[in-house]
Amino acid sequence: MSFIADMIGKGGVLGVAGLTFIETFFPPIPSEVVMPLAGVAAAQGKLPIWAAVLAGVVGSMGGNVVFYALARRLGVERVEAWVDRHGRWLTLDRATAERARHWFERGGPWLVGIGRCVPGIRSVISIPAGLAGMAWAPFLLWSTLGTSVWVSALTLAGYQLGQAGLPVIERWLGPVSNGLIGVAATFYVYRLATWRKS
Repeated sequence: MSFIADMIGKGGVLGVAGLTFIETFFPPIPSEVVMPLAGVAAAQGKLPIWAAVLAGVVGSMGGNVVFYALARRLGVERVEAWVDRHGRWLTLDRATAERARHWFERGGPWLVGIGRCVPGIRSVISIPAGLAGMAWAPFLLWSTLGTSVWVSALTLAGYQLGQAGLPVIERWLGPVSNGLIGVAATFYVYRLATWRKS
């Protein structure tokens, strides 16, 4: 947790945006840790809370757009071939990608917004949206709405905790954050070790 807090403390909004961008591609850095810590930093006066939320949304959307644009440009066959070769690092296989695409095609564009609020799906929902040829305008609209809800909720939770004072932060946020990072890292390593082409 300390290195995330240090990046936010030293980098301010750029640190928050950078961490949420990286989190899109690297699951062991979860937004469930980054954004509450950004909220705590806002409560301590290190940055305005609106700036923390905006930075989180911008960073997350940067990663979302990268996934969407690549999927849209490459198409189904090339994305699935890429998943076969490199999906291990995203803990993603062809069967999962196909299920996500069919789920998205049946549900419609609004699922992008809901997906942004679901851990484990937030990032990869961009891939079926791109493969299905979802237009840029609704993709950006629904993605931004969903991401804003998720980021705001996490940031406000951290802000409220930050206003409660340092002892409460040390007692609750530190152990919880370290636990989340540990669980995310363990799950990621497990998925890497057990990943198989489908």
